[in-house]
Amino acid sequence: MTPRLLLTPYRLPLCVPWRSAHGLRREREGWLVQAHWQDCCGYGDCAPLPEAGTETSIAAAKRLSTWLRDHDQSTVETQLAVLERQIPSPTPAADAALETALLDLSARLCGLTLSESLVSGQREAQDQALKPGLEIQINAALGAVADLQPERFDRALAAGFRVLKVKVGVAPIERELEAIQALCARLPADVRLLLDANRAWSLATTGKLLEALRPIASRIECLEEPCAEATDIQLRVLQMQAPFALALDESLPARGWPLDPEQLPLRRLVLKPGVIGGLRPSLSLARCAQAAGLEVVITSLIESAAGLWSSAQLAAATGSTLAHGLATADWLAADLGPAPVIQAGCLHLPTCPGSGFVHTDTSANRDGSRR
Repeated sequence: MTPRLLLTPYRLPLCVPWRSAHGLRREREGWLVQAHWQDCCGYGDCAPLPEAGTETSIAAAKRLSTWLRDHDQSTVETQLAVLERQIPSPTPAADAALETALLDLSARLCGLTLSESLVSGQREAQDQALKPGLEIQINAALGAVADLQPERFDRALAAGFRVLKVKVGVAPIERELEAIQALCARLPADVRLLLDANRAWSLATTGKLLEALRPIASRIECLEEPCAEATDIQLRVLQMQAPFALALDESLPARGWPLDPEQLPLRRLVLKPGVIGGLRPSLSLARCAQAAGLEVVITSLIESAAGLWSSAQLAAATGSTLAHGLATADWLAADLGPAPVIQAGCLHLPTCPGSGFVHTDTSANRDGSRR
């Protein structure tokens, strides 16, 4: 089977700017990758985000165009084998999109959900097979804690989310600590905050913050990527001192491949297929990490619905019951199709073949305008 690959560039405006330690983003742009065979189509989303660990948009565009030229007559199996051999990839977002489109197409043709297809070659496949109405717990993405409006916080609670993620490291630490403490005071007993610093703090600042948070540690789910300039020994000490999980995210690619989870200094891994280089290497890393006793969550690159669907299928394949970071669709003012349904803080996956994504929006063109 030799699929026909197509690229559709898109530019999706955000409802409000996305603020992190890396600055502001007002839109998300990328390419929808489509793998066609007869009347069936699989989808992948290439949405580079360099600050999260991907390549630049220029590098992704070059990779995608070169791939279409060089592999135009290759079978699905051949293309997947080539992509697998090239991990770690210098263009992980492009490679992940290509792999996802091919895997999605194969799953649809085989009558399997993408999650079932991903685990089909593993010993746990029968236990991991999707059941009707499968639910994946997810966290609410509320943006920068210093900018958080009470209305957004209240909407997340009303929607049933039990983990609320906020960005930190974008305002003075005193102001952010005050905001965190105020939020924790308003949290229901079964709801916790997830903090993401994007490596914004120094080692000393991180240590001070951990001490300041100790009285409310039971309200904190995790702190992701607290600092950039720290050795693994220093990170291990931080984790031992922390009363909650610390996590590695965008710093993972710099550690080389294959990663040895036994050597990683923190308790949790945050995995993005567009950063790791594909669904299969992400699942492989997740399995190894879980076997080593580490926690694993799958999160979004604030990509289109096509990317969210495949990442949700990956989250299901990992079997992780933690709250995954896949509730980002409402940040987009336009999308390429319906996003996964979220109810009571959980994402619901159907049992239809493939990822579940349906391409319905043809209006998100290069300049984000409506046609």
